[in-house]
Amino acid sequence: MQKPISPRAHGVLDYATVAVTAAAPRLLDFPAPAARLAYALAGSYLGLSLLTDYPLAARRAIPFPAHGAAEGAIGLALPALPHALGFADHRPARNFFIALTAVTAVVAALTDWR
Repeated sequence: MQKPISPRAHGVLDYATVAVTAAAPRLLDFPAPAARLAYALAGSYLGLSLLTDYPLAARRAIPFPAHGAAEGAIGLALPALPHALGFADHRPARNFFIALTAVTAVVAALTDWR
């Protein structure tokens, strides 16, 4: 089955994810642990995106399938982090990370990693 998200489109989505994840703490008034997590994720996503071997990279050092594996690992951890970091009772922050998990899973499933 041909997947609809090309490496270029995936790059656009990656940089959009960086922007949204970096903006979320202020827009949704995250508590400090959630804000630190969001900023760390935004920085990590940015670094991964800038170094991935796809059209929007600054330097093509990470193979695109390895980028997908990294996103998969992050996606698996995301739902547990609100509980692990003590902000699960803050609904906007918790729901943001749950939504980020869902978006990550859908984008990964629809991306052509070849």
